[in-house]
Amino acid sequence: MPDFVSVSYVQTGSSQITNAQGMRAMQAKAFDARNAQYLLVKAPPASGKSRALMYIGLDKLTNQGLAKVIVAVPERSIGASFRTTRLTQGGFFCDWVVDPRWNLTDAGGPAGKVAAFKTFMASPDAILVCTHATLRFAFEQLGAPAFANCLLAVDEFHHASADDDSRLGELVRALIEDGRSHIVAMTGSYFRGDTAPVLRPDDEAKFTRITYTYYEQLSGYKHLKTLGIGYHFYKKRYLDAINEVLNSDLKTIIHIPHVGSAESTKDKRDEVDRILDHLGDFLRKDPRTGLYQVQRKDGRVLNVADLVDDGPHREQVMQTLRNITAKDDVDIIIALGMAKEGFDWIWCEHALTVGYRGSLTEIIQIIGRATRDAPGKQHTQFTNLIARPDADDERVADAVNNMLKAIACSLLMEQVLAPNFKFKTKIDGDELDGTRHPTDIVYENTDTVISIKGFAEPSTPRIQQIIESDLNDLAAKILQDPAVLRVAMNPNEYAPEVVNKVFIPKVIERQYPDLTPNEIEEVRHAVVANGVFKSPAVDLDPDPTQHADNRFVRMAGRLINIADLDIDLIDSINPFQQAYEILSKSVTADVLKTIHDAITANRIVMTEQEAVVLWPRIKQFKADSGMDPSLTSAHPLERRMAEALAWIRSAKRKKMHAQASA
Repeated sequence: MPDFVSVSYVQTGSSQITNAQGMRAMQAKAFDARNAQYLLVKAPPASGKSRALMYIGLDKLTNQGLAKVIVAVPERSIGASFRTTRLTQGGFFCDWVVDPRWNLTDAGGPAGKVAAFKTFMASPDAILVCTHATLRFAFEQLGAPAFANCLLAVDEFHHASADDDSRLGELVRALIEDGRSHIVAMTGSYFRGDTAPVLRPDDEAKFTRITYTYYEQLSGYKHLKTLGIGYHFYKKRYLDAINEVLNSDLKTIIHIPHVGSAESTKDKRDEVDRILDHLGDFLRKDPRTGLYQVQRKDGRVLNVADLVDDGPHREQVMQTLRNITAKDDVDIIIALGMAKEGFDWIWCEHALTVGYRGSLTEIIQIIGRATRDAPGKQHTQFTNLIARPDADDERVADAVNNMLKAIACSLLMEQVLAPNFKFKTKIDGDELDGTRHPTDIVYENTDTVISIKGFAEPSTPRIQQIIESDLNDLAAKILQDPAVLRVAMNPNEYAPEVVNKVFIPKVIERQYPDLTPNEIEEVRHAVVANGVFKSPAVDLDPDPTQHADNRFVRMAGRLINIADLDIDLIDSINPFQQAYEILSKSVTADVLKTIHDAITANRIVMTEQEAVVLWPRIKQFKADSGMDPSLTSAHPLERRMAEALAWIRSAKRKKMHAQASA
């Protein structure tokens, strides 16, 4: 089955090069903002967020007069990322040193850790590492004033929420309200699986933002060249199909489904045993490492780590994984809730996830486990093994919905992993910066500047900030919206303009209720143009050798001169189209019909907005065919146009009747 997303990188090595202080590109970018009281760092896995925090924290202790640095991580295994590090070896002015007493991510009970936290706060020592849970419990006893003149660094900040019942979010808000603490919030993903924002808008406005993109990170690798994101659909039990996608030649992390999910057999230990059976014959558990040794049919012995079993031996396995030094130390990791965010195994080249995951954050974090750079690792793969919708299953609608959301996640990753574009209004005869014509595509760092006729540029600093910092987050909201998914993945019935002009603005309005209609339209233009140009529907300059005098793009199979780009053309392209085509080729006709039937069962009622958007198509249809679109047509889009025409005529009759009555 072909990948839904396939990305290639240029391998410049730039993201791995260090400056005179030992900082990589992302770390130097974050360090430049070290004087900010509130700093939000959004950067992908493996970009060096942990060490960036060390540099910033040490500067705040030494040069900004702060007394303490407190680092909070979501789970104990991530604490190792903040262990003592000799930064002076790279040229920095001092080392990051964590006294073992103040590394509270080691084994131990919560009560003892809270007591240790309180002891640290009363001591002259400067650096502590703990879990989010320990921080929350300690904060309940100490209160915000105790954190005055301290830097709180929250790793994997997406665990916070603006909801009133989010204890971590409430803690951050209390510190901001007190105003005497510094905060560094770090995350590899700013998306949440639910609809709650991470920060309230007024709190978020106080943060200085540093964004380092996946494209900057992965294009700067030395070894990794390509990434594939694909889906495999199974019928009945995933354990009967996992062999079709599990290749034990690849270093693989397998995430089995949550016990409460429909995909789970409800016996997680048996699921691990069945996967081991697929791999080969179980030999023994290594008493030194805690890893299982499994012999394949060809005689090769695999080292398998079991993180599903939450018994006493798991600590030994975790310790083994923290100390991997060679590629062949581990071959397969089987996990349920672990080995996601902050977990480092650079050799991982296949992340195999069973079951639909409702959180985009979770998927992105899992993909991040496989996107580390390592010698000899040229390709990495994410595969989602999900249940095939079955028309006879009473939960068919849920299965279809899960499938569509999973595909939407891959489309979001496609946008996140692609280079950035900047869009400007094209003015005939004008020249940008006095040197180049606006029909030119020019490269400024990683951003391609494209001029489009009719494009609405941001008119206020607020819109500029949304476009510069929030497009990926907004894309996540749009791609998770059920109405957008139903319409976009049913291109035979709904025109692309309906997706782009009717449903996307509704999501923007919900996300930013304070925006005016004109501002919503400015954001919409940026969102739609960004999505289209980052999708496979567009190929920039497909054959420059054949077009020396003009620049062309291939858009949805058509070759378009750059000079002819306008916003109406952009609005006529469905960025979901290729994903739909791949899906159509990947399942049987019966399954595809089941998907269509489930979508149609939740049919969207015709509205004035959609009717207005379809009116140009209706006029063009009549001009081409000499007749109105028919409600009984075999073509779904023609029927939809006929419904729109009926709505328009009905509205016109009502208006004329109202005028006559008046």
